[in-house]
Amino acid sequence: MMEWKQLLSPKRIGDPDPQKALSPERSPFQQDFDRIVFSGAFRRLQDKTQVFPLVKTDYVRTRLTHSLEASSIGRSLGTACGAFVAKNFDIGGLHPSDVGAVVATAALAHDIGNPPLGHAGEEAIRYWFTNSEAGRFYQKTMSREQISDIELYEGNAQGFRVITRLEMPDRPGGMRLTASTLGAFAKYPAASPPACRPEGISGKKFSFFQTEKDTFAEVARTCGLVQVGEYAWKRHPLAYLVEAADDIAYLIVDFEDGHRLGLVDYHELEEAFLTIINSPRAEEYVKKLESPIRKAEFLRAKAIGVLIGKVTEVFIGHHDELISGTLPRSLIDYLDCFDTLKKIRTRSAKGIYNHRSVAEVVGAGFEMVSGLLDVFVPCVDELAREYKGGAQASYRSRRLAAMLPFYTVERRNEFWLNETYLRLMGILDFVSGMTDSYAVSLHQKLKGISL
Repeated sequence: MMEWKQLLSPKRIGDPDPQKALSPERSPFQQDFDRIVFSGAFRRLQDKTQVFPLVKTDYVRTRLTHSLEASSIGRSLGTACGAFVAKNFDIGGLHPSDVGAVVATAALAHDIGNPPLGHAGEEAIRYWFTNSEAGRFYQKTMSREQISDIELYEGNAQGFRVITRLEMPDRPGGMRLTASTLGAFAKYPAASPPACRPEGISGKKFSFFQTEKDTFAEVARTCGLVQVGEYAWKRHPLAYLVEAADDIAYLIVDFEDGHRLGLVDYHELEEAFLTIINSPRAEEYVKKLESPIRKAEFLRAKAIGVLIGKVTEVFIGHHDELISGTLPRSLIDYLDCFDTLKKIRTRSAKGIYNHRSVAEVVGAGFEMVSGLLDVFVPCVDELAREYKGGAQASYRSRRLAAMLPFYTVERRNEFWLNETYLRLMGILDFVSGMTDSYAVSLHQKLKGISL
C-alpha cells in the first residue's frame, strides 16, 4: 500500500535545499500551479491544436483553453476526493484544497509537451523516424531503449521533459515542481519499451524518455510509488483524477465544439447530455431556453458537474485499489453512464476528429513536421562532424543551425557531439515546442513557398 502522507510530498525535485522555509501565503502546490502558468511552454498552447487545426473561427478551443478547463475540473475532483482522504488518512496536516491544487496543476500541464497539430504531430515524428532515410540511419547508432523513445514518440514524455529540464534548463529539476505534482502528472509511469511497462491503463503509453528516467526515479522514491520493473512503477492515485479531468473535458467539450461548427446536431447533443445528467428538472429548464447555443452551454455545464460527482464516488469506492496501484482501468470506465460516454467518443471520432476539414490539415501537417526534421537533422549532424575535427559543414547547414536555440551551447558538449540520440532529442525539443502557426510559417519559408 502507498501512503497518502508520502504521496503528497511537498519536496521539490532538483532543489538542493529541500528544508528551506515554505511560504505561509501560498502552499508549494499553489506555487507549482503558478510556475506552469507563467512558463513559455504553457503560453504557446494558445496556438496549438485541440481538435480543429488552424481554425479561423474565434470560438473553438485550443490546447490552452482545453488545459485550463481540464485543470478546473481537476481542482474540483481533487478537492472533493481530498476531503475524503483528509478525513480518513494521515496527509501530514494538509488541507483538501492542497490535493485539489496538485490535481489542478498536473491537469494544467498535461498537454504541455504536445508538438504542433497535437496527436498528428506525434504520429508524424514516429513516421519520420521509422520511414525516412535519416531516421533509419539514426537507428543504427542508438540503443534499443533510445530507438523505442522516438519510434513510439510520446507527448506525455515530452511534457515531463519540458517541466523537469527544458524550462529553466540551467538548474537541476527545471521548474523544480513538487514530487506529488510530478507523480500525478505521470499517467503512464514507465520508460518507453513496452516490455517494461506495468499492466492495465498505466502501461498504455509512457511518461519519460531515457534522458529523464533518473529524474522520474527520484519522483517515485519520494512519493513511495510501487516499483513493478526496471524504470516502471504503479500509478500515483491522483494520476487517475488527472486522467478523468482530461477525459471529461475532451469528451464533453469537444462534442460541444462539434455542435458549434455544425458537425453534431443539437438534438443528438441534447439526448446524450441529458442521459448523463438524468434530471427532470434540468430537462424542463433547457426547454425554456430558445437558443440552441445557450441550450448546449447549459447542458455542457450540468453534464460536467454531474460527472465530477460520479467520478468522486468511483474514486472513493475504489480507494483501496487506487492506493495499492491495482485499479486496471480509468475511473470513467466505472461510471454508470459509461455507455453514453462511449457513444460520444465513437461519434466524435467519426464525425469530428476524422472530419475532412480536420483530416486535410492533419495530412498536410505530416508533410510539415517531416519536412522540418528533414531540414534540421542533417545540418546538425554536419556541424557535429565539423566540431569533432571532420569536414567543414556546408554554408547551408551553418546558416540553418543558427536558427536552433541550443546548438551554440551544445557544440561544446562532448556527449551531444558523440551521441546522435541527444542531437535528435534537441531537434525534437525545438520542433515540438513550436506553435502550429510558427511551424507552418517556418516550413513554408524553408521550402521557399513564402518569404
